Amino acid sequence: MTTPHGEVETPVFMPVGTLATVKGIPQHLLEELGVQILLNNTYHLYLRPGTKLIRELGGVHKFMAWERAILTDSGGFQVFSLNELRKVSEEGVQFRSHLDGSSHFFTAESAMEAQIALGADIIMAFDECTEYPADRARAQASMEMTARWARRSKDHFEAHKHEVPWHDERNSARQALFGIVQGGVYPDLRAESARRTVEIGFPGYAIGGLSVGEPRHLTREVIECTLPHLPADKPRYVMGVGYPEEIVEYAAMGVDMMDCVLPTRAARHGLLFTSEGRLNIKNVRFAADQGPPDPRCKCWVCRRYTRAYLRHLFTTGEGLAAVLNTAHNLAYYLDTMRSVRHAIKLGELSGLLTEVRSQYAARAAEKQPE
Repeated sequence: MTTPHGEVETPVFMPVGTLATVKGIPQHLLEELGVQILLNNTYHLYLRPGTKLIRELGGVHKFMAWERAILTDSGGFQVFSLNELRKVSEEGVQFRSHLDGSSHFFTAESAMEAQIALGADIIMAFDECTEYPADRARAQASMEMTARWARRSKDHFEAHKHEVPWHDERNSARQALFGIVQGGVYPDLRAESARRTVEIGFPGYAIGGLSVGEPRHLTREVIECTLPHLPADKPRYVMGVGYPEEIVEYAAMGVDMMDCVLPTRAARHGLLFTSEGRLNIKNVRFAADQGPPDPRCKCWVCRRYTRAYLRHLFTTGEGLAAVLNTAHNLAYYLDTMRSVRHAIKLGELSGLLTEVRSQYAARAAEKQPE
């Protein structure tokens, strides 16, 4: 996948850098870990420091000193999560800031303006993220709203895409606007949403409205029933998933792009993802453990530090704990996806998938502590 800020090998996992930062990890270390593309959040950057200021400073790449690709979401999921602080209408969403209670209004058009101002390589159409559970009538109304907003998003984007901060008339590279499929957990609504979104025409498509409280088996079923309705020759992006074993499954199903806060959020709570399963570094059994966090991992954290030291940092509240835990978890996720890409090139993806499934089943049988 070619972007204005470099090529991205797919399938790819995108770390989440909500406020133009992957919490605790400076950009040079993200580069060292092999991050090709990361995600920023329009809603949060709109509130602080403001999309207008970021535009004046040359766009979010310059602002955060990151020369590789960036994707921004439209803010729809964050507005959805405000719950009692929002009011949805055909025109857009009225919401109150979670910071100071100030009132704001997002429309498909203003979401495009904000993302054009930020200047990410890939931006997302404005959608309504359907809650779970939602009955069929609610899911259908929400899906249809998203379809109408997708058309408005594209129309506004096409009229203003030349306004991106780093735009150069001599350079044909531009932002890419992706559409988003909704429809709750109803396969026929997902199929209709996909059909209507593809008819509008986007260079890439996302499956949204997942990881909103539905059981994990339903997440898989929705992805599985939606993918066949999306063009196989364009990037297919599942938003907000998942555990390491799940991203392997989804990549094998044909998903090209995934993002999730799980590796970074879990790290800040002392949960490490390893080849031996999930490891709760707070556990007293690691107090004198001189082994690396993951004996099979070659990241700089595992090459240098011990489980005993990581536990000490975490239990004493040292800020370095979150930094080291996050770096390792990101390395694990990125290495997992690197293994998938390697297996695809060798024609051995089914073998990797079988291995991952067997390892996960064995750990589940052992009731690996988390």
